[in-house]
Amino acid sequence: MLKHVLDLVDLLDDPDVDGKRVAAHLDSVAGPEGSGAEVTPVTGERGSTDFVLVRVPGRSGRTAGGTARTLGVVGRLGGIGARPEMTGLVSDADGAVAALATAAKLLDMRRRGDVLDGDVIVATHICPDAPTAPHDPVPFMDSPVDIATMNRHEVTGEMEAVLSIDTTKGNRIINHKGLALSPTVKEGWVLKVSESLGELLAVVTGEPLVTYPVTTQDITPYGNGVHHINSILQPATATAAPVVGLAITSAAAVPGCQTGASHETDIAAAARFAVETAKAYGGGRLDFHDDQEFDALVSRYGSLTHLQTFGREPRES
Repeated sequence: MLKHVLDLVDLLDDPDVDGKRVAAHLDSVAGPEGSGAEVTPVTGERGSTDFVLVRVPGRSGRTAGGTARTLGVVGRLGGIGARPEMTGLVSDADGAVAALATAAKLLDMRRRGDVLDGDVIVATHICPDAPTAPHDPVPFMDSPVDIATMNRHEVTGEMEAVLSIDTTKGNRIINHKGLALSPTVKEGWVLKVSESLGELLAVVTGEPLVTYPVTTQDITPYGNGVHHINSILQPATATAAPVVGLAITSAAAVPGCQTGASHETDIAAAARFAVETAKAYGGGRLDFHDDQEFDALVSRYGSLTHLQTFGREPRES
């Protein structure tokens, strides 16, 4: 996995990189079958980006008419670079690198004959010159397109569970270098941390599970005027599927627009976890949440899907 990460870091640390070059790289990894990577250029008010989506069919997945479940892996970020303000690959790129390394590994496995049970859909976007934004305690990377546009291109109806990977270093809440797992979020509910996902993360990293707090604010849509830890759980505003955030973290607060702050071994661990999650989820050996418990909560307390929307307009004071 580290080799895939190093290859992608080298590829993405280029001011001229775009989605087509990423797709070509994945094609070379996939072999004669190709990666089938879909590249969609999108222009927003603050620039443009290329969305890249890869479907890796499983042996018994939905694509083959089977019953094995489909996992979505989303590499969430504002941009891989902040040129011309910053020169080089920024910390915020980690989510894209991890997602693309996941796709590369799965494609390489398929080429060799190791096919997973279920389909896996990997999505992220490539922007080497994204804008930055002020944020407390350190500056964030902004994006040339808004979150709703990202969700439209990165979260599909085929995804039955979503693992969202994002650099989450610009805070004083997670004082740990490595990886941290969020509670499961589904339809406005913050559910308990998945025990099976937590156990798997501990196995993959060889360290005790680290989790982080998720607030109601964090799972509401960007643009509603409230503070969010970052965009890691924004996919949860666009799907009824359970969403878990895998945060790539640091012990100190690091700006998302900082260069020289990516740790390749941590990115590789995130991608390895995504691959192992895909194996277990598609194979029916792991769940993101307890269906019966969720249904009981909704039956007792009602729906919270309004938290996936912008809600009511605030009253004037």
